[in-house]
Amino acid sequence: MTTSYLNLIPDFDLSARNTLALKARSRWGAILEATDQVPALFALARERGLPLRVLGGGSNVVLSADFAGITAVVATTGRAVIAQTEDHVLVEAAAGETWHDFVVWTVEQGFGGIENLAGIPGTVGAAPVQNIGAYGAEVADVFDSLVAFDTLDKTLKTFTATDCAFAYRDSVFKREAGRYVVLSLRLRLPRPWKPNLRFAGLAELMDQPALDPRTVMDRVLYLRGSKLPDWRVTPNAGSFFQNPIVTLDEAAPVLAAFPTAPNFPQTDGRTKLSAGWLIEQSGLKGFRMGRAGISERHALVVVNLGDADAGDIAALAAHVKATVKARFGIALHEEPVFL
Repeated sequence: MTTSYLNLIPDFDLSARNTLALKARSRWGAILEATDQVPALFALARERGLPLRVLGGGSNVVLSADFAGITAVVATTGRAVIAQTEDHVLVEAAAGETWHDFVVWTVEQGFGGIENLAGIPGTVGAAPVQNIGAYGAEVADVFDSLVAFDTLDKTLKTFTATDCAFAYRDSVFKREAGRYVVLSLRLRLPRPWKPNLRFAGLAELMDQPALDPRTVMDRVLYLRGSKLPDWRVTPNAGSFFQNPIVTLDEAAPVLAAFPTAPNFPQTDGRTKLSAGWLIEQSGLKGFRMGRAGISERHALVVVNLGDADAGDIAALAAHVKATVKARFGIALHEEPVFL
C-alpha cells in the first residue's frame, strides 16, 4: 500500500499551535492528514536520527522555545455513526478532529452522552490521553475503544477501556507518554439518554420540560464562558492544576480549619479537594509574576500576560505549588505536559 506523501516543513512555527500562545519553534514540522503517515514519519525520524513529538490542538502543553527535532501535528479528519442499537449508539472520530466540534456533531445527530464535555479545547485524539472531564462527566464514562500506533513495536493496536487504565485525568497513554499515538476514538453513547445534572449550575435544569442534550450543552457552554477566560482572547491552557486527591489524614487539617472547604469523598476512601479553592485561599487569584499570571476570573487558570515562555510558566507554577504547600500542606500537580 502506498503511503500518503510526507512533507517536512523547516523552521516550523508553533506559536499559533498552542493555546498558551508561547513563542516556540521546531527544527522541522509535519502536518499529518492521513493515518498511514504516522508510522511512516516515525520511520523517517529514526532514519534521520531526529527526535519526534506529536501535537494535537496544543491545549494541554507548555512548549519550550526551541525543539531540535520534528513536531508532528495530527490533522486527520472524519466522524461517523458506526452502529445503533436499542441501548447505545456507537460513534467514531479521527484523532485530528476538534473535540468540541465532535461534541456538537453528536448533539446535532440527536445523541446525548458527551454534552457535559462541550467547550473543552483540543483534539479527539488527546481526549482519552488526559481522560478529559468536566461538569461531572469524563471520557471514560462513554469510552468504547480506540486505535493507536505503538511506536515501540511499530504496530496498530486496539485498546479497550480496561487496556486504557483510566483514572482521574490519567491513562496508560499519559503514564507511558510518547509510546502511543492515538489515531481514532469510538464512544458508546447511551440509549435512552439521561441527563447528567449532578454538577452545580446544571441541577436547575432538572425540572425543565422536554430537556434534551442541546439544552444541557448550551448550559455547559454558558457556565464555562462565565468562569473561564477564552484562550483565543487571553492565552491559557485551561485548568492548570489537578484537583488533589488526598488521604483523610492529609485533608483533616484543611477541613478542620475550613469546614466549608469543597471536598468530594472518593470510592477508595480518599478525598478530592479543590485546587482552585486552595490557590484562591492562598491569595494567588489574579497574582502576576513577570509575563505570566493567575487569571482574575478563575484561580485554576494560568495565563500568558504577553510574550511569556515556558520558563515563565514553570516559575509561576512552582511558586503556586510552594505557596499552597506552605499554607495547607497539600501538594499540587500540573495538568499540562511540559514539552
